[in-house]
Amino acid sequence: MTKIRPGLCSVTFRSLSAEQVVDLAADARLEVIEWGADSHVLPGDVEQAARVATLTTDAGLVACSYGSYFRAGADEPITPVLDTAEALGVDRVRVWAGPIGSDEASPQDWASTIARLQDAVDEAAARGISLALEFHSGTLADTAPTTLRVLDEVARPTLSSYWQPTVGATVDAVLDEYRAVADRVSAAHVFSWWPDHERLPLRARDALWTRFFADALSATTPPRDALLEFVPGDDPALLRGEAATLRAYLSL
Repeated sequence: MTKIRPGLCSVTFRSLSAEQVVDLAADARLEVIEWGADSHVLPGDVEQAARVATLTTDAGLVACSYGSYFRAGADEPITPVLDTAEALGVDRVRVWAGPIGSDEASPQDWASTIARLQDAVDEAAARGISLALEFHSGTLADTAPTTLRVLDEVARPTLSSYWQPTVGATVDAVLDEYRAVADRVSAAHVFSWWPDHERLPLRARDALWTRFFADALSATTPPRDALLEFVPGDDPALLRGEAATLRAYLSL
């Protein structure tokens, strides 16, 4: 069976220290952590990145990726993000396909974002780092077709995409979206929000996650990582149970 690593996005616990996040992930028997650029490892703070890298490895965990907020603005530098990713020891950086949704974007918006992503991917690849799009509303990668369009127009093998369930969509619609982009997905953000942004335990959407992981585990190119993102009430005490559920899904 294909191995997908269970992990945690550090943004799940923004208010906690990096040390606390590491302790929680290790206690929950997770394997990897995506470190967020908004609180735990700020862009350009290579000293903190190196310290967090050591904390992570000393706990027997892997820093799998850097969750940046680079949005491919025309004059937006990615060098500080890559400096930080290198110090963190990761080979993947999450980025965002522009600042507006695909239904609002003009041809000029598309052209500018694609050109900037191409340059950013090339700069990252020169350091042995890949980039991956956040699959998210408010960006050009907000649907399966537009995500594929971004990937195809950037046309770089070191650009992939994340995937996460579109909030409010039915199980069938969500799975159809995943299947459309599956061979371009390097990581999945795992959460159960329903019917809108209400944060529920993973098991509340068993019908989604059992089918998703059945597909993902049998895929030709499965996601490398399945990352828990947020828990009900932001409660650290719930992580152990949510991680156990995730590991059970990965054993399907």
